[in-house]
Amino acid sequence: MARRASQHSETSAQTAPRARRGSPKKGRPRRPFSVLVLSGPNLQLLGAREPEIYGKDTLADIHARLSAVAGERGASVDCRQSNHEGELLDWLGAAPSQGFAGVLLNGGAFTHTSLALYDAIRAIGLPVIEVHLSNPEAREAYRKESKLAAACVGKVVGFGANSYVLALRGLLDRLDAKR
Repeated sequence: MARRASQHSETSAQTAPRARRGSPKKGRPRRPFSVLVLSGPNLQLLGAREPEIYGKDTLADIHARLSAVAGERGASVDCRQSNHEGELLDWLGAAPSQGFAGVLLNGGAFTHTSLALYDAIRAIGLPVIEVHLSNPEAREAYRKESKLAAACVGKVVGFGANSYVLALRGLLDRLDAKR
């Protein structure tokens, strides 16, 4: 049996949600949002892999920043990384039943090849934001096409590690607006 290389870390905010304008619908308390953050192949190498393109932050650094930003917003993140397309598909498919409100997805190289990830994004019915540290459209020709973008509600690219933070803020703003 082959061993899969994956990283999975759950982080949740210990802070209370910020007060919001208006009252909750019909007296129901608002449940904090939980966001699934998925990173694909080779992203476990961040910090060492081509820092001139991807920066010096490790994936653990990015996950810690996301946890802090989520905490400020009264939300939580569950950050996972896998080099295996099937594992990413399993996590996406289970996201609705596990109570996630949305997904940030950096599909890595699968972005340019995976119709299966595209289909999974469309199937789960959750808002998904595609995230990339670099700007794929400004790189090699084969990176210019995303198979995932058409299934996503948005895309944040080219801001290094901050791409994840910007995507999380955008997703939480979108979720707040739909309450």
